[in-house]
Amino acid sequence: MTFSRRKTLAILGGGVILAAGGATAARLSRAPRTALLPWQNAGEYTDPRMNALSHAILAPNPHNRQPRLVDLSEPDTVTLYVDTNRLLPHTDPFSRQIIIGLGCFLELMVLAAAEQGYGVTLDVFPDGEDAGGVDQRRVAVATFEPGTGRKEPALFDHVFERRSLKEPYDTARTVQNTDLSTLEASVQRGCQVASTNDMHRVEILLNLTAAAFQIEFETPRTYKVSVDLFRIGAREVDANPDGIDFSGPMFEGLSATGLFSRDAAMDRDGVSYRSGLEMVTSTAATGMAYIWLTTPGNSRAEQIMAGRDWVRLNLATTAIGLGVQPMSQALQEFPEMSALYDQAHDMLAPDGSVVQMLGRLGYGPDVAHSPRWSLESKILNA
Repeated sequence: MTFSRRKTLAILGGGVILAAGGATAARLSRAPRTALLPWQNAGEYTDPRMNALSHAILAPNPHNRQPRLVDLSEPDTVTLYVDTNRLLPHTDPFSRQIIIGLGCFLELMVLAAAEQGYGVTLDVFPDGEDAGGVDQRRVAVATFEPGTGRKEPALFDHVFERRSLKEPYDTARTVQNTDLSTLEASVQRGCQVASTNDMHRVEILLNLTAAAFQIEFETPRTYKVSVDLFRIGAREVDANPDGIDFSGPMFEGLSATGLFSRDAAMDRDGVSYRSGLEMVTSTAATGMAYIWLTTPGNSRAEQIMAGRDWVRLNLATTAIGLGVQPMSQALQEFPEMSALYDQAHDMLAPDGSVVQMLGRLGYGPDVAHSPRWSLESKILNA
């Protein structure tokens, strides 16, 4: 589940604290001190692998779990593993979305390496794969080759601006056909891509994605996945710079007064729960166009491919001033979502292929960076 920051502020009682003094004022003014440093430190390493990885850790990933671990013990090589302590078994029971997120990571690494003149050869799942889950087997072995990189500044130049834009979009601004063509052209790692701004199809997808949000929200175990990952206030965000960031003066104030907490969010009769449900469904309804990626099958290699193409598409939206939000709920494989999963595939992949990613497009506000764990915390062996 994803939460719109500005809408959440409004629905949870935004001006509840208008003035504060002393210790309360100090608490309200706190901002995370370390959680955003990876955005500042990217590109500051001399080792070409570390330099590329410092960009890769900025990649989008489901619920901001950042489930990647790398081994650098072999020269000119990065070996990627999945951190099995950071999976999402209730919303992503087969870890398909987790692997897509690792594909995003690998693509940013490849793009960053190319900026330094390095080509990267990827061998994905060299030890085999398990369609039902992930384990300690290698996800990918990346070999860096000097002098062979192909720079893509049209995408790489937007790494630091890239966001998954989860705010309401401007429903007075349409997404043009030329923009959709530009975005489709960015998909070059093997996925099939399609998009629509046809208002009849858009309305169907608005209703589908809003309904999927509602199912994820109203299924207790899948909703709890998000609530357990709330990071409320700067101290929590710095301590665990993953999950869903609720930092900033307003959240500090709401937390200090007891108006916003994980317990309050789980109370199905409380204002946080009711308003949150209204928020996610109404925000979903502001999509002005949609774009989706499909693959013929659902192998782990195809999931990696989908992640690589998704982050390329995300960078391309940034380059032309658009926002994109992954609308992955209807593609989730838990039982309560099965009817909408089938509906999404009937509409978007009638040829029997697998819809790996679906995103809503539109114009929205600028938003802050998401917190990240440091690169050093993700290295197994240097």
